[in-house]
Amino acid sequence: MPWNLSSVMEERIKFVIMSEQEGINFSALCQEFGISRPTGYLWRQRYRDSGSLAGMSELSRRPRHIPRHTPGHLEQRVIALRRKYGWGAKKLHELLLAEDLEIKVTTINRILKRNGLITTKLLHHSAHKRFERSRSNELWQMDFKGEYPLGKGRCYPLSVLDDHSRYGVGLYALPSKDTDSVTTSLIKAFETFGVPDAMLMDHGIPWWSPSNNHGLTRLSVSLIDQGIKLYLSGFRHPQTQGKVERFHRTLNESVLYKGLPQTILGWQKSFQDFLYEYNHIRPHEALHMGTPSEFYRCSPKSYNPTPSEWEYPEGSVVKKLSPRGWLGTSRIRFFVCEALAGKKVKVEYLDNKIIVSYKHMYIREINKDTGETTSLLTPIRKD
Repeated sequence: MPWNLSSVMEERIKFVIMSEQEGINFSALCQEFGISRPTGYLWRQRYRDSGSLAGMSELSRRPRHIPRHTPGHLEQRVIALRRKYGWGAKKLHELLLAEDLEIKVTTINRILKRNGLITTKLLHHSAHKRFERSRSNELWQMDFKGEYPLGKGRCYPLSVLDDHSRYGVGLYALPSKDTDSVTTSLIKAFETFGVPDAMLMDHGIPWWSPSNNHGLTRLSVSLIDQGIKLYLSGFRHPQTQGKVERFHRTLNESVLYKGLPQTILGWQKSFQDFLYEYNHIRPHEALHMGTPSEFYRCSPKSYNPTPSEWEYPEGSVVKKLSPRGWLGTSRIRFFVCEALAGKKVKVEYLDNKIIVSYKHMYIREINKDTGETTSLLTPIRKD
């Protein structure tokens, strides 16, 4: 429930009272009130410092002094935040405002430059306006971000990002890209945040297989079983997943700034710290300098470890695929998908074609005359 101007003080008081209750889940409380955790901590600390709820009244954001030079303590605060996060002036400006410190963006830039803290990495071109979903969990984007070297082996970061809010619902340090590791990670995300309506991914392992003449894998079938609609980015078009690509750039800047761990456990701790910072503290220009946590809400759809068998519409022609994923009889057979072996599919006929769907998704088009097959998984071409 976002705070209205007419009831700001009342909401702050209510928030502080609830935040002081024993056993309160502070993160959930902040989400309930529609504020970020830093803001919640700010108001609770203001109450504790003043010893009275009256101390919660809004402080003026006008500078307390108007000197010709920035006071030393303000300059030191700018430097401290820059060294802690490595962010540019716009984002630091938002953090300072949350502390009731009014410093212009241009002044922050001058402080950074004067202290040798401006680098070319801060000078990014403005991002193009991107299409985004209208609500949380309408679409999640998933991708691996390259790899990082370890003292022994490699770390493969798996990222899962909500398209609407840019909220990072998962960032996992995996020793490989195997199906079991990715499946375990996704189950953690589903159990924490619920199940999305759809997911966007590239034509990569382990959710896409180039070897079975269709692409579905055991992992992608398990996502369909949760009622998730799958979208695949176009071949050789990584810009389709622009938000997760931008997320990876921010991640890379952060880990390079703070140093590279040498173990999987070290990377996972680094990723947890980064994800909290990214979701709850770092202002996002595409969100009008808000944080993803202010815009994200968990999905009402829960993860089901044992999904029930799908009920196709009455009158549908339903066939069970063979143990190797074939459709038909021993005399006339068409290969559908090995990952769907033993599954029930719906079969429809169109001219000389057989249209195969599994649950809520069309899977394959088969030419009965030639045996040629075509994938019907939906590609996405705009972000």
